[in-house]
Amino acid sequence: MTPGDALPGGPLDVVAGPRVLVADDAAPDRVRSVPALLRLAEGRIAAIEEHPDVRSLDAALEAERARGATVLRAPDAAAVLPGGVDTHVHVNEPGRTHWEGFSSATAAAALGGVTTLVDMPLNSLPPTTTAAHLAVKRDAAAGQLAVDVGFWGGAIPGNLADLEPLWEAGVLGFKCFLSPSGVEEFPPLDAAGLRAALVEVARLGALLIVHAEDAAVLARTPAPPSRAYADFLASRPEDAELAAIAAVVEGVRETGARAHVLHLSSARALPLLAEARAEGLPLTVETCPHYLCLSAEGIPDAAPQFKCCPPIRDDANRDALWDGLVDGVIDLVVSDHSPADAAEKERGDGDLQQAWGGVSGLQVGLTAVAAEARARGLGLEQVSRWTSRNPADLVGLTSKGRLAVGADADLAVFDEAVPWSVDVARLAHRHPISAYDGLVYPGSVTATVRAGVLLPREPDALPRDGSRLARPRQEARA
Repeated sequence: MTPGDALPGGPLDVVAGPRVLVADDAAPDRVRSVPALLRLAEGRIAAIEEHPDVRSLDAALEAERARGATVLRAPDAAAVLPGGVDTHVHVNEPGRTHWEGFSSATAAAALGGVTTLVDMPLNSLPPTTTAAHLAVKRDAAAGQLAVDVGFWGGAIPGNLADLEPLWEAGVLGFKCFLSPSGVEEFPPLDAAGLRAALVEVARLGALLIVHAEDAAVLARTPAPPSRAYADFLASRPEDAELAAIAAVVEGVRETGARAHVLHLSSARALPLLAEARAEGLPLTVETCPHYLCLSAEGIPDAAPQFKCCPPIRDDANRDALWDGLVDGVIDLVVSDHSPADAAEKERGDGDLQQAWGGVSGLQVGLTAVAAEARARGLGLEQVSRWTSRNPADLVGLTSKGRLAVGADADLAVFDEAVPWSVDVARLAHRHPISAYDGLVYPGSVTATVRAGVLLPREPDALPRDGSRLARPRQEARA
C-alpha cells in the first residue's frame, strides 16, 4: 500500500480519479466526467481541482501524499460518482423488523453505493401517519444507520389533520395508495380523499407521492389463484395504472399540488405524463431497476421473488420505459426495495396471488441499471443523474446527489472492469431472497464514501453514525 492511501473506516482528505462526475455549474442538470481531485473537510467537499490529464492528476496526488493527506485514488477503469439517493425504500422497522430493519437495509445501501435513503411510511408498525409515530420510527433508527435516512409520512383515510404536524416534524412528503396497500393499517384513499390530500399538500407546499393503480380497475379484473406469472401479470393490467395516473394528473391540475408518480411500470402512461409536463403541471415520475432490467419473458412461474405491484411487464414495455428516461418524461430511478421473510414470500406455495409482493434490490439497483444503460449506449453520467441528483432534488436534499463544492462528501466508486456475480446469500439485506440472484454484471461498486469516511465492505464493520434527516428547511440532524 502506498503511504497515505485510505483505509476502510477512516476519514479521507482527498478522493481523485481519471473520471470524476462533477456537477456542471453552467448546466445544473448535467455532470462532466473529468480527471479531478476532490478535497474533503468536515464531511463535505471543500474544493474541486480539475486536471487536464491523468499524469497531471497523479503528480498532484503525490504532492498530497507527501504532505500527509489520506487519499483514495480510483482505478483508471472506474468512475467517481455522487452517492446514490434512494427515495423509495421499505425498511419495515419498527414492528416488522423480521422482514428488514434499519441495520440490514442501510448496510445493503452502503455496499450498493447508496449513501442516502428515504424510508416509506408503511409496513412498519405503527405506520408513519402521525407525528408521534414518526418519533417512534426515528427512535428505532438511532444508532443503526450506515447511511443517512429521511422519512416519508403517510396520507390515509382519516389523518388529514395529521399532515401538517408531520410536515412540521420533518417528513419529506406524504405517500398515499389508490388501491389496497397489502397491509390493513395503511388503507388507500378514494377519489375524495385524494383530492383532499392534494389540497392540503398544496397548502403546505409539500409533496404527495402516489402508488398509482386504480382500485376499481383491479377489483373488476380476474385474479384467480395461479402459479403462472402470465396470470399474475394479467391481474394487474396497465389500465389500472393509466386510470390512477389520470386521476392524479387531474387532481394536480385542479389544486396546484406537487405530486410524484411512484414505480411507473406501464409505458403506455408516458404520453399522458408527457402532456401533463408540457402543460407545466408540477408532476414528477420514477421507475425502478426491476422494470428497466428484467422482463416478463424471463420470469419463471411460481417465483415470488419477481412479484411486485405494479408488475414487471414485457420487453417492449421495458424498451419504452428506457425511451421515457432518455426523453426526460421519467425523472428518476429508485429501488422500491420491499423485502419480506420467506414465510410471506412463499405464502401460497407458488400461488402468486398469495405471495408478498416486493423486489429486494437496494444493493443491486445501481449496478443493474448501469449495466443495462451501458448495453444501450448510455453512460454513467446519465445513470448518476437518475439515481443521485434527481432523487435528491425531488425531496429538497440539495447537499446530496452531486459532486460540488459545499455538497456532502458522499460518493461511490464504480469500476467498469470489476464484474459482479450476484449471490443472494452474500447480499446484506435481511433475507436471502432477490430477483437479481445469479445475474452477472460487467462492473460494480467497489467503494463507498459517506460524510468523507471510506466505508468498510463488510456489513458488520460499517460505522452506524448515519444521520436521521429532517426536511431541509429545519436543518435538523441527529
